[in-house]
Order: sequence, then C-alpha cells, then structure tokens
Amino acid sequence: MPRIALFQDYLAQFGGAERVTEAIHQTLPEADLCTTLSVPEKMSPYLRSLQTKTTWMQHLPAKSKLYRHYFLLYPFAVGSAHLEGYDLILSSCCGYAKGVKRGQNAIHICYCHNPMRWVWRFQEYVSREKFNTPTKLALQMMVSGLKHWEVKAASRPDYFIANSHIVANRLKSQFGVDATVIEPPIDTARFWISKSVDDYYLTLARLVSYKRIDLAVEACTRTGRKLMVIGDGPDRERLQAMAGPTVTFLGRQPDREVNRYASRCRALIFPGEEDFGMAPLEINAAGRPVVAYGAGGATETVIDSVNGILFGEQTADSLIDALEKCEQRVWDPARMRAIAERYDIHLFQERFLDFICEVAPSMREYRLLHRRAG
Repeated sequence: MPRIALFQDYLAQFGGAERVTEAIHQTLPEADLCTTLSVPEKMSPYLRSLQTKTTWMQHLPAKSKLYRHYFLLYPFAVGSAHLEGYDLILSSCCGYAKGVKRGQNAIHICYCHNPMRWVWRFQEYVSREKFNTPTKLALQMMVSGLKHWEVKAASRPDYFIANSHIVANRLKSQFGVDATVIEPPIDTARFWISKSVDDYYLTLARLVSYKRIDLAVEACTRTGRKLMVIGDGPDRERLQAMAGPTVTFLGRQPDREVNRYASRCRALIFPGEEDFGMAPLEINAAGRPVVAYGAGGATETVIDSVNGILFGEQTADSLIDALEKCEQRVWDPARMRAIAERYDIHLFQERFLDFICEVAPSMREYRLLHRRAG
C-alpha cells in the first residue's frame, strides 16, 4: 500500500470543502490528514478523531478567529510541509494546498474547489466591504503577490479534479490546466422527506458577505415571510441589524437539527454565486426545493421548476418574484430527492477512487481489495 497524504488548506471551519475532505479520507482511511492549522472543536466528529499533522501555523495566537487574517502566511506554511516521504498526495484546495511540494516520484492530485476566489475577483469583494482607500491599496498589492504565487503553485499538481464544469473552465483560463470534473459528495442518507411542511424559508451558509444572505434577509423582511438563518460568521451582526421580526438567527446547528429544518422548510434560499454549492442538493435530498441565484454551480444542479427556481438578478426584488413562483408550484419531493441521489457520497467515492487508480498505478491493487470488500 503506497503512503498517502491528504492535505487541506486549513481546518478551521466545517463547510463544503471540509465535507469533501472527510469523504476523501473515508475513501482512503489509511491516508495521513495534513493541513496548515487545525481547530478541532470546529470539525466534525470524524475529522476530530483523526491525528492531524499541522505546520508551524498551529501555534499562532487566536487561530480560531483570525485564521482568515493570516492569509499571507499560508503560502509559506504550505511550502514548509514535509511530504517528501509520501507516494501519493491528495490536496483539497480552495487556494493554497495545491502548492505543497512532493517527493521526486510521488503523484500529486489536486481536488480544486476554485482558484482563490477573493484574489481573482478582488474588486467585487472589496466593493462589499467598508475599507478606506489606503487599506484597499495595501490589500491590492498583497493580492497581486498571492495571484502570482497561485499561478506558480498551480504547476505543481500532476492532475486536477474540479468540483464543477464552471471551476474546470476557470482552471483552464487562469492556469492553463485541464481538470476532470467530479462533483462533491452529498450525504443523502442524512436527510428524510417529511410528511408535513412548515411556513418558513431557510438559509444554510457561513455568514460572510459573498454568500449574499442579506438578499434573503431583505426579501423576507420586506414581505413578512418567515426565514430561519442557520450558520454563523463575521456578517452576522450586520444581517441581524437589517432583519425584521420574521427573521430568526439560529447560529450553527448540529446535523440532526439542520436535517429537521431542511425537511420541513418551504424552500432553501440560495442567493450567492457558488462554485458548486452543496446545500441546494442537500435540501433536495430532504424533498424540498431551492430558490437560487442563476449563476455559478446552481446552474449545473438546479433544473428550473423541477427541483427549484432560478432568479436572474442578484437583487431582493428578483428574489421576491422567485419566491412567489416557488409558492405557486406543487413540488414532487421524490423527484427532487432522486436528483440529489445522482451526487450521493457513495457515487463520489467510486468516481474518485476510479480516477486515482487510473492515474496512479500503485493504487490499483488497493482498488481490487476495495471492490472485494464491497
């Protein structure tokens, strides 16, 4: 059995990227989990149970709150990771992990969630933040350096896997690399179809500005619709200040509570532009539709009027129109769940393992043992 390292940018939150990393490790449980820094209390029980290898960033102060502020340090930490003894390196990457160095005969496969979004779309990001001019100029200089580093780092993996066709196109245009598309895993077994539906909409996301949860809050406040907001993050205070009495902030919730709210909501509101977006399919697995902004990964998973409604403009007015369309339709829960099952975690693991064995001959014996065990 070859020695395998699974390296993620950082493990300081638990979202879609971390669920992918968890699914990859469950596929290859012999792999060593590696990262720059880890905040175990924010991880799932499975990831928390693993012995995670970290870098010197693990000793930085207040990393649980400040890990995003350390953005200039990650390239150095990734470069300092000692992975020379591994035969196969798998990186789960939103920005930095693709830059890890490997041994001479090792194979590096990068599962890429996206090029560094805020680096390549810097102007769009800073337009939503209240930075003064000197701060913007300083950040722009830093971002320019990170962009140069990422282009160089993108030459290190031998193979790329993209989480969507949109991301595959970005990898081609920005780095000149070809990527195979394997969509992220949806744990459909977590969810169930409820016999009854309650009178509320749901958002399920980290509360950061680019997720555009403000549109959901504004739309539901203006129209008096009930909205349950699950998630936490730096944008929470601003969102609470603009929210009316029909909007409830629940913070982070355990999976069992998320599943309960998902199964009984009128629909998930998904107003941001995501690279893929796992939440809409998780809601579909619970037999409920999604009202999503018609851009990014939602255009690959949401079939208009079948498992959701797409709205064309990132405005509250456009979202309100879509909510009205959603309420006028009769939805088929079984059909929506069947769409989610196309992305089930077991299918992801089979596709991922097939790809690894195709490009890394040393893994083929492991694949045979895996099939026999199955």
